[in-house]
Amino acid sequence: MLTSQRKRLILDLLARDGQVVAKQLSHELELSEDTIRRDLRELAAEGLLLRVHGGAMPVSPTTVPIHERRGIAPDAKVALGKVGATLIEDGMTVVFDGGTSNLEIIRHLPAGARFTAITHSPSIAVALEDRVQVDVMIIGGRLFRHSMVTVGALTAEMISRIRADLFFLGATGVHPTAGLTTGDMEEAAIKRQLVSCSAETAVLATNDKLGAVSPFQIGGLGDIAMLIVESGVADERIAAFADRGVSVVRAH
Repeated sequence: MLTSQRKRLILDLLARDGQVVAKQLSHELELSEDTIRRDLRELAAEGLLLRVHGGAMPVSPTTVPIHERRGIAPDAKVALGKVGATLIEDGMTVVFDGGTSNLEIIRHLPAGARFTAITHSPSIAVALEDRVQVDVMIIGGRLFRHSMVTVGALTAEMISRIRADLFFLGATGVHPTAGLTTGDMEEAAIKRQLVSCSAETAVLATNDKLGAVSPFQIGGLGDIAMLIVESGVADERIAAFADRGVSVVRAH
């Protein structure tokens, strides 16, 4: 089998199974593990997968800067945002992570919604400008331009004093076994802290995030109460998350 054929096979297996085990694949193809590992290294260098101990997992395509992410699956994000907006009840304290899907929640809030919104995303805060009945609190810190959110010691200090009813978490990877991941270590730490200070956490996930993995873990699937996905997601993909105790809701 040619190198190009092996690499195509590896990517197909990742898309189908959500992971590749180097030892198992080497046995199936009757090749050395070194050959498979070399293929994995080269594919990882091209940004096509994420190497993990013993093999590889699909890499999330949503680790690009936020201005590029705005053009990814816009219709799906609208549908996800509509579902997210229905979870917010008057009087709640709701934390919004950054991200283009979470922006759609703001855009689809019912008229007259009354709650407290807390965010470390300037974009989310600006989107709430005309929602005069929503009390907006902004978490300060160093601006991480890649995601347009604040991070750092000041951000962590302010979050430590928050107790929220609901947190809308942004993740670039949502995997049945690898859990919730993102592309920056410091941002992952802030996300973990926001999860810990909230009674419940929900994730809006477009199809490209499901089964994908980014380098830094936010937490496990047990850290979220609800996963909101696109309407066309295959039943078997949903089952992989539901089997781990996550409430999965399709956006229509």
